[in-house]
Amino acid sequence: MAKLITITSGKGGVGKTTTAINLGVALNSFGKDVIVLDANLTTPNVGLHLGAPIVPVSLNQVLLGKANVADAVYEHESGTKIVPSSLSVKELQNINHARLKEVGKKLKKIADYVIYDSAAGLGDEAMASIMSADEMIIVTNPEIPAVTDALKTIKVAEQMNKKVRGVIVTRVRGVKSEMPIENIKDMLEVPILGVIPEDDNMQNALVMRNAIFHTHPKSKASQAYKKIAAAIAGVKYKEPSWLTKLFGF
Repeated sequence: MAKLITITSGKGGVGKTTTAINLGVALNSFGKDVIVLDANLTTPNVGLHLGAPIVPVSLNQVLLGKANVADAVYEHESGTKIVPSSLSVKELQNINHARLKEVGKKLKKIADYVIYDSAAGLGDEAMASIMSADEMIIVTNPEIPAVTDALKTIKVAEQMNKKVRGVIVTRVRGVKSEMPIENIKDMLEVPILGVIPEDDNMQNALVMRNAIFHTHPKSKASQAYKKIAAAIAGVKYKEPSWLTKLFGF
């Protein structure tokens, strides 16, 4: 049965789009048909990350009733499909965010997983993505403001009877000033799905207009996303050999 997963965060700039894209690509690597939709209409980044900043038909046109959602689906070279949003401020006018739920239902008919890259926070855009979700994944950094905002998002999801599958902690540097992972888990009271280390290759992947999962497949960040995707898809994750870990073979 197809599933719609909304990737969201209480705070912006925590790596939500990077997570949505890399989980989508990782799930695709396990043979799953995946569509990543840019539900962050105000500041869309999925198309920018994957080399499709401007497309003939965008999600905005679908939400305005000017196009069918099937015409807004584009296939990345990895095989992962995306639905980009428009960069045009003009095309934000008269958008009906509530239609995201209807769009999600249609996309679930042609994919195993639909991933919504939500807007950050709890505004109308973010709430529409939450309403559309079968389940949610919260992205946070190991910092008190980000974790506090993540807690607010979890509480809102619970009030809406939406399942929160867990939390992904990104940009972890392993320094003393960060919140320990166990403390984050205790505070949020949901499972920690994975920990993504800070990785300079993330910026390199953005320049290359691809996911780090493909540009640097042996990196710790890439392997962390693969492990999370394996758990979501219910497939076995094979740990890299010690030679791979040591030398990156």
